[in-house]
Amino acid sequence: MNLLITGAWKPRQEALASIAAMGHSVYFQPMESDPPSTDFSRIQGVIGNGLFLHHSPDDFPCLRYVQLTSAGFDRVPVEELQARGVLIHNARGVYSIPMAEFALAGVLQLYKQMDHFRCAKQNHLWSKHRGVLELFGKKLCVLGCGSVGQACAKVFSALGCEVEGVDIAPFTSPYFRHVYPLESLDQALGRADVVILCLPLLAGTLRLFDETRFSKMKDGAVFVNISRGKLVDSAALLTALREKLRGAVLDVFEEEPLGQESPLWNMDNVVLTPHNSFVGDGNGLRLEKVILENLEKFS
Repeated sequence: MNLLITGAWKPRQEALASIAAMGHSVYFQPMESDPPSTDFSRIQGVIGNGLFLHHSPDDFPCLRYVQLTSAGFDRVPVEELQARGVLIHNARGVYSIPMAEFALAGVLQLYKQMDHFRCAKQNHLWSKHRGVLELFGKKLCVLGCGSVGQACAKVFSALGCEVEGVDIAPFTSPYFRHVYPLESLDQALGRADVVILCLPLLAGTLRLFDETRFSKMKDGAVFVNISRGKLVDSAALLTALREKLRGAVLDVFEEEPLGQESPLWNMDNVVLTPHNSFVGDGNGLRLEKVILENLEKFS
């Protein structure tokens, strides 16, 4: 098929050779927001991320296949494309390892009071802190038990945490003590010392964490969002951080980039990063493997 590769994926020559060996003709669109660099009406397959934020599916009358470089589907008109018979793949599993490691690092940063020691080091102060906590034995709730959620459960359970999951479709896993249906979320939140949000952004998950939801959380809990910012009501999060939570590890926000006026920048109990948790030096080879395997099955 005629395959369009956007700048969201930068393939190695070896990968391009494998694609050519499958019989595909490759075209390139370096910037997804730019005008078409080739005749879209001839394109049958796309490998990209946000192409359909800038170009209509109507521009691709022959489209049969889409491979996303993201784990999320929220940047593509899934229902419209599926109604046209287009097969859509995401990058499932590609970013799970770095995201789980990020969640663990963020929680440990709060539990081990690393900001205190960083500031003490900068000021050449020999300053102990008696409020350092252990993760061992803490209760963890992972909301969304896909590949990222399972990777989080694996790394936290390895440190002795008791991990529960909440998911739209409960299942059994060696890394979870139990996976509950979404209807049991409030009860699970009340038991958890750490809550990790890994759900996709859907109509039913938009602002799932509002004032009422945060009120169900345990006093002194840590909230981690490595999913999508729009799952969380920003005002409710600020209130919870001031009145209820020990802290939060935030990689995604309701509006990105985060505005300079946001109080989150100056909150000592917040670990804040710019939608960076997915980055890892193993992503390239994992993404290539997913792309080539899916293309091979389709060919």
